[in-house]
Amino acid sequence: MASHLQFSKARAWALGVAALGLMSTSAMAAPGMTCGAGAEVSRLSVTGEGLARIAPDMATVQLGVTTQGDSAKAAMDQNSGQQAAVVKALTDAGIDQAQIQTSGLNLNPLMKYDEDRAPTVTGYQASNMVSVRVTDLARLGEVLDAIVSAGANEINGIAFSREDGADAQDDARKQAVADARRKAEVLAEAAGLTLGPVLSIRDSQSSGGGPRPMMRMEASMADSVPVQAGEMEMSSRVDIDYALTGDGACAPMQPKGPKHHRMKGGDVPMHGDGAPAPDEPVVPGIVEPLPETDAPAN
Repeated sequence: MASHLQFSKARAWALGVAALGLMSTSAMAAPGMTCGAGAEVSRLSVTGEGLARIAPDMATVQLGVTTQGDSAKAAMDQNSGQQAAVVKALTDAGIDQAQIQTSGLNLNPLMKYDEDRAPTVTGYQASNMVSVRVTDLARLGEVLDAIVSAGANEINGIAFSREDGADAQDDARKQAVADARRKAEVLAEAAGLTLGPVLSIRDSQSSGGGPRPMMRMEASMADSVPVQAGEMEMSSRVDIDYALTGDGACAPMQPKGPKHHRMKGGDVPMHGDGAPAPDEPVVPGIVEPLPETDAPAN
């Protein structure tokens, strides 16, 4: 008799735990939204994209001097003299020393290759490149003109940027969220459902795309080099999960664990270590009571 009583209590406790698990799972799906046992609120996942444009306020120029000489020393000496003149031209144009940084220094032999003969060294080539940050874009053409006149014979590109683009980036994020909601509303309406609350939101990608500047150098160098800074594009991408409401919004609950252990009375989804996931309802199987045996006589 005592064993039957203990089993009844244990069974009642197990069923109570199972009911609490189902209730908590439905409650976690979306605030104020519940589904019946064995079902969960449907999700809708969408991606939104936003774009904001802003004018750059500084430019970084890769420039330098490349020279050749009969010997390595001759090539480097000539290069050093021209590069010193270029740096002086930059500082005279109002560029601070902190805005000038060496980005590459190379010295290579010049080889001559003849058929059926070993290659021979005919001279040396020295290259010294610097990265220059120009914060006054109105004078950028003047600065380029000055460094070319001083001896710079290589310009490897201009990159425009913004010292503070946080506001534009935030505008792009807002547009991305609005774009995601618009898509979600269209999809929900097409499915005959209503868009519910946000379940999760992720800022999956944020980047500042560079502008597409145009640069043209006059052969005569009579005027300053014309440069167009254009605009910068700040982009953002968000992934948002929404709950769906309305008739048909509750979907059958899918097993979340990789393994299932069969027990009498139902299947319980289990993980590899035998323990259920934190958000999985635990529905214990019905354990049959052991047959009673006569107690041994004293």
